[in-house]
Amino acid sequence: MLANYLIGLREGLEASLVVVILVAYLVRSDRRRLIPRIWAGVAVAVGVSLAFGALLTFGPRGLSFEAQEAIGGSLSIVAVGFVTWMVFWMARSARGLSSELRGQIDRAADGGRASLVVVAMLAVGREGLETALFLWAATQAATRTAQGSSSTVAPLAGAALGILTAVTLGYLIYRGVLRLNLSKFFTWTGAFLIVVAAGVVAYGVHDLQEARILPGLNNLAFDVSGTISPSSWLGTLLKGTLNFSPATTWLEATVWVAYVVPVMFLFLRQIRQNNRPSTAAAPPVSASPASSAG
Repeated sequence: MLANYLIGLREGLEASLVVVILVAYLVRSDRRRLIPRIWAGVAVAVGVSLAFGALLTFGPRGLSFEAQEAIGGSLSIVAVGFVTWMVFWMARSARGLSSELRGQIDRAADGGRASLVVVAMLAVGREGLETALFLWAATQAATRTAQGSSSTVAPLAGAALGILTAVTLGYLIYRGVLRLNLSKFFTWTGAFLIVVAAGVVAYGVHDLQEARILPGLNNLAFDVSGTISPSSWLGTLLKGTLNFSPATTWLEATVWVAYVVPVMFLFLRQIRQNNRPSTAAAPPVSASPASSAG
């Protein structure tokens, strides 16, 4: 629940900030009449994301065990690819996101009636599809028990609470009540997501091993099940937050290290580059429409 809460919080806040920037710019530029088009695009994006999540959840049912494992493992690795790209994209682009979206609004406002709907749909839909895919993969990885069953209530509740918190924070930022240091927020949550993603990619590899696509299912690097039971509070905590498996194959362990070490190194290097004196960190963000347009 905690891991999915933080995922929902981070991804939801990204989408909320996009909406805040779009709406605040229309208010500041005296184009309030166009705001319903933004909300229409957001509604379409949310609907598509929910439909995508439902397809991921219910689509593989009825298939053989090997086919389900193959699909689950493949999609888990794809999800990690998307979330890795997203983490680095946000680290590079957070400073220029506002001006980029404003330019898109200006071009769309001069276009057809549906242009702003498309801008909002694409901007929010990208975040929504990434969130649906990664939450699905993280939930599958965190809830699978030793008997092969799973309970998704707590992970989905955590994700929903995270998204609700993000929407609340976005509203407070829009009203000017809250000033949030986005640089620090995305740095800490980005590092956390990299660790979570490492667990998801290892879980995806394990699924592909169970589907007999990859070898080494019975070649364990370690097995601490006798010390850390999967059903114990510690096993549950480690599984839910870090996707830690007490019985880990050599291939899973190798993939985990091969992912987390270089990706974390590159991410922290990107953050250090962003924080150099010549490109000092931006001040905390407030998107209140009452403030100056800048």
